[in-house]
Amino acid sequence: MIPVTRLNGSQIYLNPDLILSLEATPDVVVTLTSGEKLILRDKASEVVDRFIAYKRAIHTPTVN
Repeated sequence: MIPVTRLNGSQIYLNPDLILSLEATPDVVVTLTSGEKLILRDKASEVVDRFIAYKRAIHTPTVN
């Protein structure tokens, strides 16, 4: 899950696997696979960086 901030200032945790698209209009609009749209305060590049970090964390093998 990645933290994002809605336009009203509330923070939520978003499952990155549900992100269909990310639009950088004056506001950042995230479209989920369900069709729901979220408008965020975060910059698009911040959301992308969190998405990449999340994917790396879950796909990087751990060394024992």
